[in-house]
Parts: sequence; structure tokens; C-alpha cells
Amino acid sequence: MEMTSRAQSIPGNDRVEDKRMGMEPQVSRRIGIVGTGTFGRALAKRLVLSGYDVIIGSRKPACRKLSEYDECFRDIQLTTVTECVSLCEVIFVAVHAENFQETLSPLTDMFTDTIVIDVSNRESPSHKTSNAELLQSLLPTAAVVKAFNTTSAYIMENDIAGGSRKIFVASNDASARDRVSNLAREMGFVPVDLGRLTSSQRIEAYASRLFPQWKIPVMFTGIIFGIWFLYAMYLCFIRHTYTYHQLFLKVLNKPVSATAITVMALTYMPGCLAAFMQMRYGTKHKPFPRWLDAWLKSRKQLGVLCFMLIIPHVLMSVVLITPANFSSWFHSTAITIPANHTNDLHLPMKTVMIWKGEAACLAGIVAFVLLCLLATTTLPSVSDSLNWREWRFIQSSLGFTMLFISAGHVTIMGLPRWIETGFPESFTIISFLCLAFPISVVIMKLILLLPCVDKYVSKIHKGWERGSPRIHTDTGTPDEEHC
Repeated sequence: MEMTSRAQSIPGNDRVEDKRMGMEPQVSRRIGIVGTGTFGRALAKRLVLSGYDVIIGSRKPACRKLSEYDECFRDIQLTTVTECVSLCEVIFVAVHAENFQETLSPLTDMFTDTIVIDVSNRESPSHKTSNAELLQSLLPTAAVVKAFNTTSAYIMENDIAGGSRKIFVASNDASARDRVSNLAREMGFVPVDLGRLTSSQRIEAYASRLFPQWKIPVMFTGIIFGIWFLYAMYLCFIRHTYTYHQLFLKVLNKPVSATAITVMALTYMPGCLAAFMQMRYGTKHKPFPRWLDAWLKSRKQLGVLCFMLIIPHVLMSVVLITPANFSSWFHSTAITIPANHTNDLHLPMKTVMIWKGEAACLAGIVAFVLLCLLATTTLPSVSDSLNWREWRFIQSSLGFTMLFISAGHVTIMGLPRWIETGFPESFTIISFLCLAFPISVVIMKLILLLPCVDKYVSKIHKGWERGSPRIHTDTGTPDEEHC
């Protein structure tokens, strides 16, 4: 009698009985978890709070007391792995890949028509096989799904925790992917369907890499800063342009600001180069060189690094803007004290800021505000609320405007000194040298904005190719002279 009653409780038998009676199979709210580790417990708690009945399978259930971790586990049934697998049609495998063989191989026949979700990760990416593919080879009759490995136990338990809530899903069974995707939505996550199980290698690699898209931009920015810093040290210690007392703020502010505006220009330069290359190719279908393609994909990282450099530049500049450091920005006056027996005493001093100082500050403030807007729109919560036209207007139109105003800010600050120093000594000033890339980008953008050039690039972006037939705008038929 016990065997009969237990067999009737198995979800698979319920589905068979529904089909016999002409009914649609019912989706079970019972979920199994194999493993009692930290992630398995967090997963169980999240499932219970999402309205699911959870059964946890352990190799040593008698030695586990889950209620000691959280009162929520009092409603969770703790059984053996065998019983957990027999009672559930959806199983989370929350054990290390090294234990797949020992834990699951003896139960291979019990996994028929069962959805098995692999949440494991690797210490290093594999280009041969993933943990999910290994699990599929051990359980050939199951529908193995790779999911939930890119989130942490802390995020699983804490709704206000930081971190991505995307759940990448991959499986050879489309219905299993849909089922797991719906499960992820009910748990409060955002599923992303990546297709077949071969994508699990990418999913596991994603979880094991450390800022893969940031290494080259950070290294490149560090090299640029190193060059400007060494040149500032040359001016300070060799040419004695500054004193040693100014090393920590005034001297350091030079390479920081020069690096920021250089990186800012390099953020927008690849887009201009790509447009010129398409004009040269006469088509948008020819791929860019690998170096340019990598540069285009790093623009967001370069923009964020520019923003991170601008913030200390603004703070240091606020501290440094005094008549002692920027004497040419302030009106000069003097107080004369009449003397009784000797000459009068004249006390020179600086008063209010002149137009040069106010113009430089205004340009810097406007550029900083625009940069803050650009940085804000890179946040996923903000960018998701923008359509493509709004995103392009902010990142492209306002971005080039910000670069132009930033170049104007540097020009206003440095022009009087360039004139005072004269040619060719002005070429050695940092404020003059750091404008090389920004001015180049502005010139390229102005060329691309010319009506004839802009119209040509727009045709290429719409699919026109050099050498293709010209289409009459009136009749819509090819012009035979250009065929």
C-alpha cells in the first residue's frame, strides 16, 4: 500500500493520468534541490517565498538541520537524493561538478523526462566542455538546463542586494528553457534565453571572468596617464616650471585633466574613423579591422574612465582656484597707506574674477554637467527607459557638444599663457599639447556634418553600396546608366 500511494503522488504519474482523461497536464509547484550548501539553501528560501513547495535532497539527511539557519526551512522537506528525484519533475543540482558522478550517476534511470537545472560554475573557463554538458552526458534522458549560475546566494536571499539579476538560460530542450525562464520570472529575476546547451560554455565563462571588457581600456588609460605624469614631472623637476610644494595638487592636476580630455577624445574618435572607413569602402557590410572593432566596443568603458578622472580634476580645481594660483583670473588693485615721514606703503591685492576666469569656470561647469548626464544614461535602469533616438542624441550629439565645450574650457585657460610664452615654447605647455586629440576629433566631426558628406554616409547606413544601381526617386526603378 505504501508503494501504491507513493507512486500516485509522483508528478509524472499525475501527468499520465491527465492525458488518459483528456485533460491538459498540470504544472507542478513542487521543486527539488539536490544539495544543502549555501547556494542550495538560498535557492530553497527564494523558491518558498515565491510560492513553491521545496524538497531538498541530501546524501546525509539525518546529519542536516536546516532549521538552524532560518525558520523558513521548517516548511521545507529534507529527504534523500533518491526520494527527492522521484518526487519532483524539476530538479536543481546545487553540488560541485566533481560530485556529479558520485551523486547522480546511480539514479540515471529516474531522471527520464525530468528538467535538471545546473547551477554550478568552473574556476576557469573551458573551451572544450561545460559542466552542464557533462551533466547531460551523465543524464541522457533528462532535459538539462544551464541557469542561475551567474547570481550569488546573497542576491538570491536579499532583494536590495546589488548585482545583476539577469538569469542566462541554455538547453537543447526548448520547452525546458521556457519552463525555467518562467520560473526565473516568478522568482523576481530577468531570464535571457541563449539557445542550445552549447551556450553554457559562455555562461560559465561569464561567471568566472573578472571585468573582461575593462582590462584593455584601464590599461590604455593607465599608459596615457603615465605619459602625462612623466611629462609633468619633467616640467616640475627638470624645467622647474612648478615648485616642489605644488606637487600634490597643482602638478598632479595637470596629468589628471590631460588624461581625462585625451580619453574623452579617444571615446568619440573611433566612431568618426568608422564613418570614414565606410566611405572608403563604399559599403557598411565590409567588416572593420580588428583593432577598430575592439576600440568601438570599448567606448563605454573609456567614457566611464573619463568621468572617473574628471571628478578628482573638478575637486582639485575647486581647491586650487585662488588668486595665488590663478593670478591672471582676478583683477589687480592696490591699497595705498600714506606715510608721515617716508614713502607711501602700497599693498597690491587681487579682487573679483575677470571675464577669463568666469568664462573658463562656466565652460568647465557646463562640460561637467553634460558629462554627468552622459554617465547617468549608461546606467541600465536609465538606458532601458530611452529609445534608440534618445540614446543616440544624448551619447552622440550631446557627447560631441561636451567634447567641444571641454576643448573650449582648456583653450580659455591656456590661451593667454600661449600668447605670453610665444612660438615655439607654447608647444611644450600641457594645456596646448592635450588639445591635439580633441581638436582632431572635432575637425573630423565637422567634416562628417557637411551636407554632402552626411548624405553620403546616410546612404551607406541605409544599405546603399558603391557600384549598385541608382534608384530613381520618382519611379523606383533602376537607372540603366548606372547599372
